[in-house]
Amino acid sequence: MQEDKPIIEISHISKFFGEKTALDNVTLNVKKGEFVTILGPSGCGKTTLLRLIAGFQTASEGIIRISGEDVTLTPPYKRPVNTVFQKYALFPHLNVYDNIAFGMKLKKISRQMIEKKVKAALKMVGMTDYEFRDVDSLSGGQQQRVAIARAIVNEPEVLLLDEPLAALDLKMRKDMQMELKDMHKSLGITFIYVTHDQEEALTLSDTIVVMSEGKIQQIGTPTDIYNEPINSFVADFIGESNILNGMMIRDNLVRICNTEFECVDEGFGENIPVDVVIRPEDLYIFPVSEKAQLIGTVQTSIFKGVHYEMTVLCNRYEIVVQDYHSFEVGTKVGLLVKPFDIHIMKKERICNTFEARILDTNHVEFLGCSFECIPITGLQLDSKIIVEVDFDKVILQDNEEDGILTGEVKFILYKGDHYHLTVLSDWDENVFVDTNDVWDDGDRVGITILPDAIRIVEIID
Repeated sequence: MQEDKPIIEISHISKFFGEKTALDNVTLNVKKGEFVTILGPSGCGKTTLLRLIAGFQTASEGIIRISGEDVTLTPPYKRPVNTVFQKYALFPHLNVYDNIAFGMKLKKISRQMIEKKVKAALKMVGMTDYEFRDVDSLSGGQQQRVAIARAIVNEPEVLLLDEPLAALDLKMRKDMQMELKDMHKSLGITFIYVTHDQEEALTLSDTIVVMSEGKIQQIGTPTDIYNEPINSFVADFIGESNILNGMMIRDNLVRICNTEFECVDEGFGENIPVDVVIRPEDLYIFPVSEKAQLIGTVQTSIFKGVHYEMTVLCNRYEIVVQDYHSFEVGTKVGLLVKPFDIHIMKKERICNTFEARILDTNHVEFLGCSFECIPITGLQLDSKIIVEVDFDKVILQDNEEDGILTGEVKFILYKGDHYHLTVLSDWDENVFVDTNDVWDDGDRVGITILPDAIRIVEIID
């Protein structure tokens, strides 16, 4: 039975490495006995957060409590946690038994107690007959079991696992997932698990914490995260999705792909731009008939082992469909989606918004650059203002030198008929771009904004 009071309390934690922000005001509570997975892409801050809980790094701001005790500045060996690393960190000169017993020997625990605990830990990880084997003779999966046994033998209140299965092959990884789940159930201790593998997170967790750019995007059960993503990043990162621009006409009615659909969502208002998520497996595909909500032509059809994945072009929008039945490329088909399978999300933003400064009647400064704008009247020089720029008015160039400023593509979201890009400018501020051009993550680009694309919407002072 899980207790109400959290065993781990992370309050407003930030971590800075020079000018880089690895964690930005993170708050998270973990219940006793819970299996929590911290999930996100490389560089999102998940491993930094785990290392702060373990004590291998110190928070720049905020407080970490374990079992109600402030451990923010407590060294790792004094915390009631043990860590299992991706690379196992076993001692090659010691056999399996001595690797597991190592920490207890340092604590001067009696030989009889060490033997009892090691044998119990080996039984827990299914390696009873391996105690005198050299660790170098073990497979990757067996070495990982030894690393887990070494961690649990000390009976920590919390077990931290940093991408522990990443080095294993697919079959072994799936086998170890099930074993970890069984281990968690039998041990009854709290597991905090870091991974970038969405399927792994959905399989193992009681709770998933989705992170991006040092911030928590969403916390929820695997079902909640998959079926009710809070924003486009979560919807795109967890599983496959059709993410489309929509217009909430009124409660229970949304327009997407120039077609009105009944839905179950309410409270968004009337004629409000929204993002709409439809999972590929929730679309029905069939020969064209009167019941079709959308009509389109199959562009691609790929067998995925369990189902076929097809791309259907409907009114210029590409819709991904997964179904057990295949339709050949070029076939005209109908699509239908039920109201409860349409998920509506508030848009995080409807345009770029920047703080700016008036340089003269034809120039404003933002993102560290001077931009030409349409003539400004009635405002004093050096006034601070807010400017807006529509996503599709930002121009990206292959040659960085052709732009007014430069940046790097950090996130790409396909919206059915265009790409929505997040570009981190060299001013360390995001610029959002709608484009039909194809870019890759990590591409360096020039950024240009033309004068008539800049709108002054507010005067700050």
